[in-house]
Amino acid sequence: MRAVIAEDSLLLRIGVVKVLEAAGFEMCAQVADAEGLLAAVEEHRPDIAVVDVRMPPGFTDEGVRAALVIRRQYPRTAVLLLSQYVEERYAADLLATNTSGVGYLLKQRVADVEEFAEAVRRVAAGGTALDPQVVAQLLVRRHSDPLDRLTPREREVLELMAGGRSNSGIAAELVVSESAVAKHINSIFTKLDLPKADADHRRVLAVLRFLGVATA
Repeated sequence: MRAVIAEDSLLLRIGVVKVLEAAGFEMCAQVADAEGLLAAVEEHRPDIAVVDVRMPPGFTDEGVRAALVIRRQYPRTAVLLLSQYVEERYAADLLATNTSGVGYLLKQRVADVEEFAEAVRRVAAGGTALDPQVVAQLLVRRHSDPLDRLTPREREVLELMAGGRSNSGIAAELVVSESAVAKHINSIFTKLDLPKADADHRRVLAVLRFLGVATA
């Protein structure tokens, strides 16, 4: 897989590059600002762009705005945002545009090399990766709704779905069978009053409902 990284911190940029190269990624470009990021994506059309939320010149939301441009103009390029702190509005903005090939992790996760590399692979392959702290922050905004119908186990399953886990990954985490996970997921779909559709689409809708992200 081919990747571009946009990070103004030289040390972190070098660290991410080494982690991804060791994981088998081809690094197409390394840039320090949003303008360079967009130019690199246009030139290389990578499988994924790993993007710092705050970059020069303003150090506000330059990375997020560039990520939204990438998702709109280059939909085959996945985007993984890295942030120093939890800023749930940015995660919500990214998820509201497209629910495949997106991720939002805190920078501290880079230190867990294997888990970080796996998250990048998952996002590049069209999945999602949401930092547990980001998920928790998103949940703070939610009030009483159909999610209150879920059992504690169903909420555990849905939270792992929001983090991008597959059925087999959820089963391994909860130490249950995949068939048990499938039953929980079907129950979640029913309790959330999701419209009948293919399983992948209903899964996305359930995660968005869980995170409180508005959909059309």
